[in-house]
Amino acid sequence: MSETAVTGRVVFHPLSIRPDGDSWVIGRVDTGDFAVMPPVARRVITLLSDGRTVGEAAQALRAETGTEFAVAGFVTALDELGFVAALDGEPRPGPQPVSPTLPWLRPRHVRWTLHPVTAWLTLAVITAAGVLMVAEPSLVPRYHALVWSRYSGLVLLVNAVLAWLLVFGHECGHLVTARAAGVPSRMSLGTRLQFLAAQTDVSGVWAAPRRIRWTVYLAGGAVSLLIGAACVLAEPLTSPGGLARHILAVTVLESVLSLPIELLIFMRTDVYFLVQDIAGCANLYADGSAYVRYLARRVLRRDPAAPDPSRTLPLRERRAVRAYSVLLLAGTLTTIAIAVVITVPAVVALVAHSIGELTNVNPAVKLDGLAAAIVIIGIQAAWARAWWRRHGGQVRGYMRSRARGNPGSELREGGDLNAAQGG
Repeated sequence: MSETAVTGRVVFHPLSIRPDGDSWVIGRVDTGDFAVMPPVARRVITLLSDGRTVGEAAQALRAETGTEFAVAGFVTALDELGFVAALDGEPRPGPQPVSPTLPWLRPRHVRWTLHPVTAWLTLAVITAAGVLMVAEPSLVPRYHALVWSRYSGLVLLVNAVLAWLLVFGHECGHLVTARAAGVPSRMSLGTRLQFLAAQTDVSGVWAAPRRIRWTVYLAGGAVSLLIGAACVLAEPLTSPGGLARHILAVTVLESVLSLPIELLIFMRTDVYFLVQDIAGCANLYADGSAYVRYLARRVLRRDPAAPDPSRTLPLRERRAVRAYSVLLLAGTLTTIAIAVVITVPAVVALVAHSIGELTNVNPAVKLDGLAAAIVIIGIQAAWARAWWRRHGGQVRGYMRSRARGNPGSELREGGDLNAAQGG
């Protein structure tokens, strides 16, 4: 669509508009597409939504401000963002609304999750579990609780099932609180470096007030702690050394161990989204990645005249992006190094051990080896499938460009709230 073609009336999709400092966050909750715009953008959208043509809106702005604005070009940009539903009665193509997980779950069903009383009750349960562990130190989870049987394959299988149930509960925390805010959130599997991650797309929560946004970001961790606390409170009701006590202890330990990874904000975890919001950045990861690539090109002298992409950002945001880029680079390199030095050899050793058990004549040992192989290979296969689903098109495009002698494609990742499971 050329800019000169934009002259008539504009019909927008339902747009959310909220203030954000001196700017406005404008976008579609149903697709999760948002943009940060100046105040004049809000005024243009208001004028066009009132039924004025593009020309009439431009005249109204000129009368109000004494300044000429490129309203036609702005509408073209909004159309490219997918905000325009129709121009002069002609429907415009655009992104389709997110297909939500658990579509039967309505905001009215779960609105109570956003009530302050819910947060206080959650905190009370977690505090009660903490007090009980202080009174009964034997309830404090220890690492050996994870190895509760001499059959390693059975331990791996049960622990993996419990871990993914906890991940599901964690993601439900994000999904339910986002749905309570009217956001059509969706769960899926993705990858974060060498991690297989369950993730929940809650992009539409950008339209919500800050308290709601922060609640959605922190809800997953709160659910993990709540489950762990409930298991601590239930442990005294079980027999010491019994299977139920073992399972509860494993659940407590895994619920706690799942939280530190949220601090790895270079992988866009729950805490990353909180930090991004506090820093007032529109897309901290994308801007940080662009700055790292800019520095790499300068160091390698591949296009040293390229402009600094952070220069277009406001001063506060520019400082945050540059600081984050250091963490992004250091964290990514460290995580990849750990994968090469520790994770990959450990997986190879576990696979070799399970193969050895599969050749054992003892049926119980053979079954144990099979369980271990299913868990290890299953996680790796799921990681590979999720990675290819996200990046396969980029890889094919890169290979085609290589075949044409034009290697210029780069692999990039997007972002969702996620709870990572090692792969």
